[in-house]
Amino acid sequence: MRKLREDIENLAVKRDAGVARLAAMTKELRGTINQVESYTIVKDRKGLLMAGADQAIRELLAVFKDDPIEGPLQEASMSVWAKMQLNE
Repeated sequence: MRKLREDIENLAVKRDAGVARLAAMTKELRGTINQVESYTIVKDRKGLLMAGADQAIRELLAVFKDDPIEGPLQEASMSVWAKMQLNE
C-alpha cells in the first residue's frame, strides 16, 4: 500500500486508478484483520474453557482420591476431556 501511494505521488499510477486500488486493498485488509481477531478471540475463549475444565477435573479427582468412585470418575473425566478436544 505504501508503494502504491508513492507511485500515485510520483505519477507512475493514475490518481483515480490508484485511489480505487487503495480503497479495495484497505477494505480487504480490514476484513482480514477482523477475521484474525475473531479467530483469536475464539481460540482464547476455548483455551480458557479448557484450562477451567482441566482444573475442575483435577479438583474432583483430588476430592475423591482413594474413594470407590475414583476409577469411574477418572474414566468419565477423560471422556469429557476427549469430547471437549474434539469440539475444538
